[in-house]
Amino acid sequence: MEIVMRELMLGNKAVARGMYEAGCKVISSYPGTPSTEITEEAAKYDEIYCEWAPNEKVALEAAHGATLGGVRAACAMKHVGLNVAADPLFTISYQGLNAGLVICVADDPGMHSSQNEQDSRHYAFAAKVPMLEPADSEESRLFVKEAYEISEKYNTPVFIKMCTRVAHSQSVVCPEERVEPAQVPYVKDPTKVMMTKNSRDAHVRVEQRTLDLIQYAETSGINRIEECAEGSLVNGKKIGVITSSTSYQYTKEVFGDKVSVLKLGMVYPLPEKLIKDFAEGKDEIYVIEELDPIIENHCRQLGIQVHGKDTFPICGEFSQNLIKKCMGMEEPEYTTIDAQIPGRPPVMCAGCPHRGIFYILHKKKIMVYGDIGCYTLGAVAPLNAMDLNVCMGASCSGLHGFNKAMGEAGESNSVGVIGDSTFMHSGMTGITDISYNMSNSTVIILDNSITGMTGHQQNPTTGKNLRGEPAGKVDLEALCRALGFNRVRVVDPYDLAAVETAVTEELAAKEPSIIISRRPCVMIKGTVHKPAIAINQDKCKGCKACMQIGCPAISFKDKKAHIDPTLCIGCEVCKQMCRFDAIGM
Repeated sequence: MEIVMRELMLGNKAVARGMYEAGCKVISSYPGTPSTEITEEAAKYDEIYCEWAPNEKVALEAAHGATLGGVRAACAMKHVGLNVAADPLFTISYQGLNAGLVICVADDPGMHSSQNEQDSRHYAFAAKVPMLEPADSEESRLFVKEAYEISEKYNTPVFIKMCTRVAHSQSVVCPEERVEPAQVPYVKDPTKVMMTKNSRDAHVRVEQRTLDLIQYAETSGINRIEECAEGSLVNGKKIGVITSSTSYQYTKEVFGDKVSVLKLGMVYPLPEKLIKDFAEGKDEIYVIEELDPIIENHCRQLGIQVHGKDTFPICGEFSQNLIKKCMGMEEPEYTTIDAQIPGRPPVMCAGCPHRGIFYILHKKKIMVYGDIGCYTLGAVAPLNAMDLNVCMGASCSGLHGFNKAMGEAGESNSVGVIGDSTFMHSGMTGITDISYNMSNSTVIILDNSITGMTGHQQNPTTGKNLRGEPAGKVDLEALCRALGFNRVRVVDPYDLAAVETAVTEELAAKEPSIIISRRPCVMIKGTVHKPAIAINQDKCKGCKACMQIGCPAISFKDKKAHIDPTLCIGCEVCKQMCRFDAIGM
């Protein structure tokens, strides 16, 4: 018998543990902070097949296909990834499964590593898919196991909604043994073809399923009431708080046992009678939830007067101190620092291969349609080389639209930039639009041989799978030519002269073109770097030209440039910028 000890676990690791214990056999995901570690941790279990899919839509479809094959499956993504997966999501909700399917989505209140702050609970309501929301690591483990039971009992995918604080915080988990259900035989079922009458009938089933799930939410215990001690008051009133996720933790830290709490573990569908019963006898009800007033609006539809966004903000993360401030409670004293502390914006790593590309684009004053990746940092000073970004792949299709509007003025002075992983995610269709509909657009694929921003995951261009084993490798040059591009060239971004020549020539060409900037990320494990270079202080004129690339290894003091040998990896990009030959070995 397996003996498992209690363990301090990251929330995402606990989700993976729950999948393992529930007998999950297939996980397909696309990496996205703060969800990435779920699949990385699950891959450590030999019993679970794990993969990185090209994008979230493919991941959900693959996971759903595994459930049709009769085994429990899962996929994980961040909130904006759910936008990509939304197309199959809505129909899978109608079609149903053959074994349990769990969809993990991790929101990012505060936008620590995201371009927006959307609330994924809207998708649960819109797709009519049940959503569970754990508040700590142990609940993450338990809720995943419960999600599989719900999924199979009610024939529905089930969301596990994480957020940055739950995903990346640690708490004690009590692991249990793995129990793997028998594989369910596949049986042909014509009603699963979602068209006309089948779809209409499926919608009726989904509505009944929702009603059944409301009853589950009322009585299952996943939503629980924690009544305060008799006579406990806040500002002389008997207070009730309805909350979930990290807001529950903040509520307990702020109020302790002085308020009654309805802690929601299922945020769709929401209970009705349970909420009404909880509200009875309370002087005031507060709904404490991050981002949109989902629970608050539900309470108001039930005829319950609550305080929600009239008291707490609709934007950003919550905290204990924020709740205290909003409630007019005494806040703790702070120790402030009077000195002006310089800002520390994120920067590309020393020797980052993207830096040379952005330096040339800035130098030539080119309009740059950006994309999502660590190269988005090309937008910040001193490079200031990215004009905008929207979502994965938008740099390609957005550039095409821009040039169709601008004509020659745009085509000769604009580029799209996109990473290798992002290109595989959503860029291929965008460049197909360019080649098929013929705008003289130039797209630069920043091929750094890894998915950099989310922590060095493999992708279809690297030749390795999630576990680092040999895998099929996409040939970017051949792919771009197959998609209709006659002009495809590769440059080394460390060679500034070659980069400038390539950009100049491709912008002047009267047909669509692709530039592949190829140089591995400097942070890839095992990468061998050149020796650090240095500044000859006698030759340095203090012109600050080398500072224009924003390399963190280069600093300026006593009117001279200096290179930190512990950071420099010998890329020699700065050397090419020095007119006085002051930089060398």
